[in-house]
Amino acid sequence: MAWLRSLVYSAVFYGLTVPIVILAVPIAFNPRLLKPYVHGWAHFHQWCARWLLGIRLKVEGALPAEHVLVAAKHESAYETIALIGLLNEPVIVLKAELAAIPLWGWLARRYGMIPVDREGTTRALRAMLKAANAARDSGRPVAIFPEGTRVPHGESPPVRSGFAGLYRHLGLPVVPVALDAGRLWPRDSFVKHAGTITIRFGDMIPPCLPRNEAEARVHAAINALNAPSH
Repeated sequence: MAWLRSLVYSAVFYGLTVPIVILAVPIAFNPRLLKPYVHGWAHFHQWCARWLLGIRLKVEGALPAEHVLVAAKHESAYETIALIGLLNEPVIVLKAELAAIPLWGWLARRYGMIPVDREGTTRALRAMLKAANAARDSGRPVAIFPEGTRVPHGESPPVRSGFAGLYRHLGLPVVPVALDAGRLWPRDSFVKHAGTITIRFGDMIPPCLPRNEAEARVHAAINALNAPSH
């Protein structure tokens, strides 16, 4: 049943995303229209996950009401899209490979996404900081996955250097986000499983802390749902 649900989900979501992306091209020249359009696409994805895969979303904690740096756990593609629907027009730092997807990558840049080379070169970091400045100045939240990549549920690799650079440069408070999407939406599996995914917004971490303290607090908070009971 899970395999069949996953097949139907893929056919419906990706099949309809193609015309959605094509229709977005003329809309993309007007950012005021593009942002709610992308928000609607994120809600369409949530509908597909709920009714085609049987995945419910449980949100814990307070959603950030101001522009902040959001530091989220990354276990699947699910939360990448879910955060667009939950946050107020977030600018998400994503891997450069996604921005290279024909048409979709151009639209992602028009929306304000920040592609970055995960190798962490100096040039890539400068480009990320420049784009993040523009997001901060516009009042939009900036979201980053501080562990750098998707990891299986229960694993907690160290925070990558890009988080510290962004945290220090932007001078914004951090809202850590823990989640357990990888239990139902495994990183390298076509099959998704029915159940409830929890996304937990943690207590705000103030700006300007020493690097080691900021990284330690973020790392602990985003891994708060790694317990076997979840």
